[in-house]
Amino acid sequence: MPSRLLPPAGPARALAAAQLVNALGDGAFLVTSALYFSRVVGLPPTRIGLGLTLAWAVGALAGVPLGQLADRRGPRTVAVLLAAATGVSVGSFLFVRGFLPFVLAACCYATAQTGLAAARQALLAALVARRDRTHVLAHLQSTLNAGLAVGAAVGGIALHYGTRAAYLAVFAMDAVAFLLCALVLLRLPEVGPTAAPAAPGRGPRFTVLRDRPYALVTLLNTLLLLRMPLISLAIPLWTVTRTDAPGWLVSALLVLNTGAVMLFQVRTAAGVRDLPSAVRTVARGGALMLASCAVFALSAVDAPVWGAVAALLVAGGLQVAGEMMQSAGAWQIGFDLAPADRQGQYQGFFGMGVPLARMLGPLLLTALVVDWGTPGWLLLGALFLGAGLALGPAVRWAERANSALVSVG
Repeated sequence: MPSRLLPPAGPARALAAAQLVNALGDGAFLVTSALYFSRVVGLPPTRIGLGLTLAWAVGALAGVPLGQLADRRGPRTVAVLLAAATGVSVGSFLFVRGFLPFVLAACCYATAQTGLAAARQALLAALVARRDRTHVLAHLQSTLNAGLAVGAAVGGIALHYGTRAAYLAVFAMDAVAFLLCALVLLRLPEVGPTAAPAAPGRGPRFTVLRDRPYALVTLLNTLLLLRMPLISLAIPLWTVTRTDAPGWLVSALLVLNTGAVMLFQVRTAAGVRDLPSAVRTVARGGALMLASCAVFALSAVDAPVWGAVAALLVAGGLQVAGEMMQSAGAWQIGFDLAPADRQGQYQGFFGMGVPLARMLGPLLLTALVVDWGTPGWLLLGALFLGAGLALGPAVRWAERANSALVSVG
């Protein structure tokens, strides 16, 4: 079991260590931050939501420029700086006392996080052989979930005490975790710039913005990433408001999700080695997501409590299986369609799907699923399946476009 859970020795294991360190801090931060800003700082929930929406919008826009910076200055150097900047941003939350400082701090945090993700992807692309990237990313995802779970437990202790000091201790822990992450990344081999500075008037600075096939692939992947607010927001709200299942099942579904990813993400990704296998895996994931949505809809049918519990657990299992397939395929697609010398800006663009899903997903999913009910679930499932199937033609279009560029060159 340890050999399956740990990535190979070398850069991959160091990247996993960096992932684990900052995930521990983030897990505690994520379960406490909203309550801290509400109960301690005194911000209304609507303002917290507005501030976070603005922050992730800014973060989404910053991904490509910061990814380009990683291409120009070297991904390790930029990743180290952005990890440190994330730690400083989290530390600034210690001094937030009003809405405007909260928005500014949140924007810095989201920008640094988005840029760090792009730089780390570019660093992985430089240090790990192409055939092994999806396998290594599966290890990193397992590590991320393990760290978030432990960190969430630490955050739970702070919630138990509920004091200002307990919340601030969590924020300080997360800030230190990102600084430690920067130190771990600093121990990785230096990677030189992969993109030469463009001469004035010699073409666009951000070529990814003119790559229409890659933009379509990114859009479809963003639709698939709606699974993130689905498990964190829509499913908990559905469980407690539209079914007869006990409230503790919300926690059980989250444990099922994180535990399955920790144990089975690497195995799920083992069959993804190239673009054709990635496309097939994403399509299968879309089918599982459709089945999951249909079973979630059934959980609200008038039936004994045990029936609702069983339906929710089956739906949660189908959901996490589809999630792992979609993740594994998307990693391979995002890397393989990006030019080797522009991985930073391309990963920054591809990674925009995460903040966009976080920004738009809560409003869309609560209206579609929680308010509309069964028809909304079926429509959402059809959306997951349609996006998964549409990735095949989009990837082939991108491959043809890349081949044409190589031929011209």
